[in-house]
Amino acid sequence: MRVLRRVLAVLLVLVVVGAVLGYRHYRPLLATGTGYAAHNSCAVTLVAGRDDPDTDLPPNPLVPYLTGYVNLAGKSSTSAVGWLLAKQKAFYTQGYGCTVAGERPAVSRRATKVESEGNPYTDAPAPEADPALEKAMSRAFGDDLSVKQKKDLGTRAVVVLRDGKLVAERYADGFSTDTPQLGWSMAKSATNLLVGRYVLERGLDVRKEDGLRPEWTDERRSITVDQLMRMTSGLRWDETYSLGTPITQMLYAEPDMARYVASQGLAHQPGTYQQYSSGSTNLVCSWLSSLADVPDADFPRTELFAPLGLSSATWETDGVGNPVCSSYLWATPRDWAALGQFALQDGVWGGDRLLPEGWMAQSTTAQPVDHSEERGYAAGWWVNQEADGSLVAPELPADAYWMSGHDGQRVYVVPSQRLVVVRLGFSPEVDGSALRTDALVRDVIAAAPTS
Repeated sequence: MRVLRRVLAVLLVLVVVGAVLGYRHYRPLLATGTGYAAHNSCAVTLVAGRDDPDTDLPPNPLVPYLTGYVNLAGKSSTSAVGWLLAKQKAFYTQGYGCTVAGERPAVSRRATKVESEGNPYTDAPAPEADPALEKAMSRAFGDDLSVKQKKDLGTRAVVVLRDGKLVAERYADGFSTDTPQLGWSMAKSATNLLVGRYVLERGLDVRKEDGLRPEWTDERRSITVDQLMRMTSGLRWDETYSLGTPITQMLYAEPDMARYVASQGLAHQPGTYQQYSSGSTNLVCSWLSSLADVPDADFPRTELFAPLGLSSATWETDGVGNPVCSSYLWATPRDWAALGQFALQDGVWGGDRLLPEGWMAQSTTAQPVDHSEERGYAAGWWVNQEADGSLVAPELPADAYWMSGHDGQRVYVVPSQRLVVVRLGFSPEVDGSALRTDALVRDVIAAAPTS
């Protein structure tokens, strides 16, 4: 009996040690899930004003074990696995959204209030029904699909502008013109517009090799802002959402995201290899922040939101107050459409030029590189015409370009058709042509009135 007890004790110790070591190994992956959930519940509730954050959690084996709550009085949310493991917290700050951090981030300036004055779409009346456009939107919402297929498609909003006028829009149940929606990586395209604002106002050269970070004393000194926007910086990166990858480490474990990205070494000579990297865009915004006339994360509001009247827009920050320009921009569908129209007009808004002339042509022209992992990526925008002249989407006009974000977020701009098409939704189980986003643009073009 004494021997059996000793054996059981040893086995218990081994089980405990194994559990501890296993948890230590998998904690980064668990923390990705709890960080995602904490940010999601905070932002959906306190930024978007909805009461159903769980409907924005993607299907994942971890989800049933996630526990958490939103503290409305304390303006925060908490998520953990089984109330205890890999606990993460997100804090809400008025004007700056939600931040996953160990403690509430400090911002040194109250967010500038943005009025909708000057934005022709905020209070525009609902457009008159057009049968052809209604049919296009019906397909985009999956009205022809089964109940499950339509739910999986997950379209939540479609907005169409033609010749600068609101000509069609539709919203899913629970969403309206006033509901901000997360654009995910569409924020990268908005970052390009911010850079253009700085170029116009300060005469900056985005191709200048000027040592963007003081710690870059090696070959990284030659990295340019243009290369960061085009994802050709050469910095070591992995955009895969998996155990211990840079993207998950940056979003859910680093208070200063740009500093973490800047610590990565070179994997390729700058300008020779194109690899998608959310980290690159956060480096761009850290650089913009260092040049800003206002502290912390307020410069997107003063430089972009206020001039365009994007009163719904919120750009969330990291733990040190820099905007997470890779991923965390919220806005109503009409305000997303306004950003597309601003690009279509090459940065002219209300009769004023806010971007350098030709900025959008430059930003939406793909450049040849020795090797690319991406099809049709330019400077923060996806483009239909690749550097060799081939088309990414042959069914769309060659001059089409678009913002693209996780879960099927899109803002298409088609200059030859004087068209902007917005599609927002939650589509974690649908990808490619099944999203029907390219088809939506094609259908809208086909619905154009003949003259």
